[in-house]
Amino acid sequence: MSSNTTVYQGNARLTLGIVLLVLTFWMFAQSMQAALIPIISKDFGIIDDPAKMDLLNFAASITPLFSAACIVAAGGLADRFGRMRFAFIGVVLSVLGSVIVALSSGVEMLIIGRGIQGISAACIMPSTIALMKTYFEGKRQATALTWWSVGSWGGSGFCAILVGVIEPSFGWQSIYWISAVVAIVGLLLMAGTPESKAEPTDKKFDTQGTSIFIASLIALVLAVSKGRSWGYDDIRFLSTMVFAIIGLISFYFVEKRAPEKGIAQLVDFSLFRSRGYFGATLSNFLLNAIAGAMVIVNIYMIQGRGLGTSDVATMTITYAIAVLALLPVGQKILFIFGGRLPMIIGTIITFSGVILMSLTSIEDLRLYKILVMTGYAMFGLGLGIYATPSTFTAVSSAPQEKAAVAAGIYKLASSLGGAIGVALSLAVYSAFDDIHKAGTAGLWLNVGFGILALISILFIIPRQQNL
Repeated sequence: MSSNTTVYQGNARLTLGIVLLVLTFWMFAQSMQAALIPIISKDFGIIDDPAKMDLLNFAASITPLFSAACIVAAGGLADRFGRMRFAFIGVVLSVLGSVIVALSSGVEMLIIGRGIQGISAACIMPSTIALMKTYFEGKRQATALTWWSVGSWGGSGFCAILVGVIEPSFGWQSIYWISAVVAIVGLLLMAGTPESKAEPTDKKFDTQGTSIFIASLIALVLAVSKGRSWGYDDIRFLSTMVFAIIGLISFYFVEKRAPEKGIAQLVDFSLFRSRGYFGATLSNFLLNAIAGAMVIVNIYMIQGRGLGTSDVATMTITYAIAVLALLPVGQKILFIFGGRLPMIIGTIITFSGVILMSLTSIEDLRLYKILVMTGYAMFGLGLGIYATPSTFTAVSSAPQEKAAVAAGIYKLASSLGGAIGVALSLAVYSAFDDIHKAGTAGLWLNVGFGILALISILFIIPRQQNL
């Protein structure tokens, strides 16, 4: 931690700037997953091309994938070279990625822009969480993290609303032009914040581990995304999956030997000795995987029920309102009961909302829309209760000198969970010819993620003392 920490105290301007940077990923970049896939597929003329559609699904997943693959390395580099510096790098990449996406005329260019957006998020998320831990203390830190959660969980709630408001009048590309402007404004608001670094270390950067990790995750999501068009018995699918599995196993052993070679671990496995940190991170991974439910229900409503993006946006407003209204409540419950109880309650409410959405066999459109809106409200209610206690439990369990690395791993769980959840959900959805059965299957996969998240909280996170 830098020596100026005792002098400089975080303020509302810094918080707002950070929230705007966080929104460039969670609200703007994620809008493609919320409702844009059917629109872009028509715009590119690939709706009847399964191979191209699989590539488009891969493009939707690649932003959280690249974020997940790079976020821990970016967190470690931010600790070493400066968290403000990496926030700036994140803004530059965010603007570049948004411009490339907005100018895309085909899937290949779209994938490049989406990948850059993912690297941008990897730079922004751990560095901004570490800045909040450095420049805010006690309850002010919990409040700042609540606003960070507004940007992440709340931003994801406004994805479809953003699409519904902007796309019909200005086109889907305008969403990414706006994102570039928001990133620049956020950086200007953060101007003047002192640089913050961890204590100097003579350990080398983990180049080998980082390369193996990134390659393995890309192979994993590529296999999931392309499995349908390749065929699950095709040599391309099988070899890619084997590469991913062997790569991840190799990564573990490479990381375990890193300290002996004077290398700073990409993933510091010692952090997981804390049951609070491990449980919060694992449940965070699984609840972010439920992001696939939002993708599936929005696509299903457009393709299976014939609704437009504005109609879909209207239904998701209950989620946005609920998650924003409940984030402060989650903070208050945290102060009274600690982190574990609100995480349990929030998780149960979240996957219960997905169960309501999964009732696609109901033919009455009006009744089903009511169930979806109710499900979205419960989805937002649950995540709003869960978000701040989970983030605080993870961050407070990590030592200060590993603040950005710990935050990076925690947000790795968010991004990786979202990437895998979306990829698996789209793969399951695409596997069914009957679109109503496809919707049900895709959504029940996400219910399973929620149940696993609940189990991880119940059996890993210890009972905590009140704050």
